Amino acid sequence: MMRLCAVLALLLAYCPLVVQAEPQAHWSVGFHRLSFLDPLDDQPMRAIAFYPSAQAEGLTKMGNYEVEATEDAKIVTGRYPLLMLSHGNTGTPLALHDLATSLARKGFVVVAVIHPGDNYKDHSRLGTLSNLYGRPMQISAAISATLADGDLSPYVHDDQVGVIGYSAGGETALILAGAEPDLDRLRRYCQERPEDHDACTTKGELIADRDDLVPVSDSRVRALLLMAPLSLMFGRQTLADVHVPVLLYSGENDSLVFPDMNADALARKLPMEPEFKVIPGAGHFVFMAPCTDEQMTAMPGLCTDAEGVDREDVHRDLIYEAGRFFSKTLGSVPVRKTASTSQ
Repeated sequence: MMRLCAVLALLLAYCPLVVQAEPQAHWSVGFHRLSFLDPLDDQPMRAIAFYPSAQAEGLTKMGNYEVEATEDAKIVTGRYPLLMLSHGNTGTPLALHDLATSLARKGFVVVAVIHPGDNYKDHSRLGTLSNLYGRPMQISAAISATLADGDLSPYVHDDQVGVIGYSAGGETALILAGAEPDLDRLRRYCQERPEDHDACTTKGELIADRDDLVPVSDSRVRALLLMAPLSLMFGRQTLADVHVPVLLYSGENDSLVFPDMNADALARKLPMEPEFKVIPGAGHFVFMAPCTDEQMTAMPGLCTDAEGVDREDVHRDLIYEAGRFFSKTLGSVPVRKTASTSQ
């Protein structure tokens, strides 16, 4: 018996203990830059992958954002669900940096895609068919690029993929899950509400710059988080093939993507009833990360919320619910080895 105990003690000394991870207690965040080809024109496009790390906390300045992550920090050994982040029209995924890094701390790899032709620097595809149909193709290309990346692929579950879509990114996410846009719905809407300058900049007629594109879904996508999603072009029939769980958020007083024709209608029409949460009094930009004092001065319209709306409280709830939802729908936080990390 004593000899058996001695053998067990020796094994434990040389074998790392495997336990259920508690990432929020001790994980920091690393990030890795990805470059791959835009499926629309074979030109380079970019994404940023955030992942759990055990290195010291770091802060990186990315454009106007201070992001709690360290470039190419060592990733904690394990296999993690993959979340793709699609930003809104003329936006940047860094506007949602707190959500991305917080989910990485919880045990997800979050890939924030910068959509070519529709971001804060480049508006060249805005209002075009190539943007409507191309954005989902770009997310699919980013999934494939992540799964092929030597630094990331060993740590990602290829069968546990979710999509986070904000504003127009919600439209992108829905197409990936099987929805098919109905262009006639947009035309009719813009005839009824020509004052909606965001949705109707082209008066309901998308620029037909490509006639070879169709909506393409991606069977790897298993769950959606939609925040203030642009969803005017989807009716009950065109949503019939969306059979993945959905966590849906809307700001009660969103005056940019009107809830009555977007999130509210979507909640009624999805074939699988979503988890639907309405933030009282909130506008469209409440889903962007809480602003620094510098950002508040530079862009008050994006940073200022209505009286009684506390963006930091909203984000604490959003981060908790997103982690809970994706853990439930894609799989729990992975088991890891506590004794080692690797790149």
